Amino acid sequence: MTEPGTVLITGPTRNLGRHAALAMAERKPDLLLVGRPGRDLTAVAEEARARGAGVREIGCDLSSLADVRAAAATVRDLLASGAVRPLRALVANAGMSTGDTRHASADGYELTFAVNYLAHAQLIGDLLGSFTAPARIVLLGSNTYHANFWRKLMKVPEAQWADPVELARPAAGAPGVAYSNAKLAVLYYAHELQRRVGDGINVAVFEPGFMPGTALGRNAPPALQAMGRAMGRIPGVSTPQRSGPLLAAVALDEKWAHLRDGAFVVKTKVTDVHPMAQDRDRERRLWEATAELLARSGARG
Repeated sequence: MTEPGTVLITGPTRNLGRHAALAMAERKPDLLLVGRPGRDLTAVAEEARARGAGVREIGCDLSSLADVRAAAATVRDLLASGAVRPLRALVANAGMSTGDTRHASADGYELTFAVNYLAHAQLIGDLLGSFTAPARIVLLGSNTYHANFWRKLMKVPEAQWADPVELARPAAGAPGVAYSNAKLAVLYYAHELQRRVGDGINVAVFEPGFMPGTALGRNAPPALQAMGRAMGRIPGVSTPQRSGPLLAAVALDEKWAHLRDGAFVVKTKVTDVHPMAQDRDRERRLWEATAELLARSGARG
């Protein structure tokens, strides 16, 4: 982008998000760092400022949709007051994985689906009217939605799609399947979002590559965590240090300005998704169900 404006990134405190935020800071945008308040958020904000970016910390627990709505309201106020430059990019990076699909968010939704998907759908929906074109929305994807070599090795199951209202309901399920389902939802959402935002906002999905040993696996059994740390030392395996700047580039660099329609970028290459990840009926139903789930949460709040 010729004028970086303001970039919002969720989950900027650790691993991929932290390295992406710091790489973006070197391009001198105004950065809105949306994440859990505390020392980690303050530390990355200070380092980003040292690299030349204007930075605002916005404390937000993405497992609470009320928190997400409040964060979006803060962003709208900053933009309306002129405290930050026009919003040019949103990077929906924050994510988590849990092996137990019985865990619930503050709103009563399955925790992984709530954080990885619903929170970002709420945030993006609340900010769609606040972008200044040309603008980009970059969602964090993963090849876990279908079986592949690395995921099989780490015993991460492929997605088992169901109606989104069912996916949002805490219930006993196969360990790791909620993460794969959420990442398939991200792809469906990206395709449908592009159809609805019109010209001026481009939607893409970034896959950082297999990054074993990051905080995403903190709820995995100890043996798998140890395996992940060992695999992270294999030459060529992705790391947050390598993939963070690639995510920053997709969000800001002119090279990627053409990306739209939920284009799936694996590190540095636009890649075709598996046929199961393109389904107009599922995409329309996900959009409808998402509106229902978010409205239900707002009514409770």
